[in-house]
Amino acid sequence: MPTRNFLLALFLAFAAGAVFADSPNLGQAISEADIKAWDISVLPDGSNLPPGSGSFALGARLYAEKCAGCHGPGGKGGVNNQLVGGEPLNSRIEATKTIGNFWQQATSVFDYIRRAMPWPNPRSLTDDEVYSLTAYLLAMNKIIAEQDVMNAQTLPKVRMPNRDGFIIRFPEKI
Repeated sequence: MPTRNFLLALFLAFAAGAVFADSPNLGQAISEADIKAWDISVLPDGSNLPPGSGSFALGARLYAEKCAGCHGPGGKGGVNNQLVGGEPLNSRIEATKTIGNFWQQATSVFDYIRRAMPWPNPRSLTDDEVYSLTAYLLAMNKIIAEQDVMNAQTLPKVRMPNRDGFIIRFPEKI
């Protein structure tokens, strides 16, 4: 029986080699430029934030134009999630989770807006527009002042109210 299993394994190894040798050679190697266009993840420490900057004033105009239809005027809630306000999370588990009372990192707000908003045209905003919307939402949540400018240097320094409200799953890896 062991000889039979060995012969079967040997046959499968040769058959697999023959199948892959006869591949149609479709596609092409992906270039570094192609990868860079999709490598837009921003880490909590601000690594990979793009150049640019944004202000509350521009963010307010953009929000009214591109976001209020779903998230309501001033981020107070619409057909989609409320983004501004919300009671403290320690009051009850069912509390509405918003940028101001739940999000751990300001850089995550930027990252999410950049990759997923506005619906249904994600990734259609410029980096300056994303910085501006981030500044607007942070200011509306009273996390930064309206005159604060958000950019790759200032955004990672923003301390979110719930920053320490998360349990680190693998603290030994930090």
